Amino acid sequence: MDVSPTPDDHSRLNQPEELDTRDAAAHSSDARIEHLRRVSLFADCTDVELRRIADISRIVETPAGSVLTKVGTPGDSFFLIIDGRVSVETRVGVGEPLHPGDFFGEMSLLDGDPRSATIIATTDVRLLVVDRSQFWRLLNETPDLVRRMLVVLSRRVRRLEQATNALSYRMSQS
Repeated sequence: MDVSPTPDDHSRLNQPEELDTRDAAAHSSDARIEHLRRVSLFADCTDVELRRIADISRIVETPAGSVLTKVGTPGDSFFLIIDGRVSVETRVGVGEPLHPGDFFGEMSLLDGDPRSATIIATTDVRLLVVDRSQFWRLLNETPDLVRRMLVVLSRRVRRLEQATNALSYRMSQS
């Protein structure tokens, strides 16, 4: 995973422990399903699809100040924010913060290129994490999710185009 805590953060990084009992595993999966139900990206998913997503994901909690992804590094995970807020820093500037229900990390998994943004937890954050090996399985098993992700990505591109056009206009007026 891309989460890169500082040396002091290693003791505070709370990754869920592997559970030995089926009841505990089922409870953990049920908790992930409940988190997924609250996220607009998964709003139209069936119970079966939510179960599949829950089964291939894990919940990770990180403290404020943790670097979750770093621009230019390889990406191996997709992140969905359950609780908390993160900042977005790209090579061209600071993006809008992301909140619960937002996701990041998909671009590197889709195109294989390095991370395009540094994402930093501005508050304590709880994330649903899907690793690269499971990401494609997730997309193959939930085609409606692919459509919703494409809509979000398209909106991000449009916002970037608008910002670029506004900047170009201001520069030409100077």
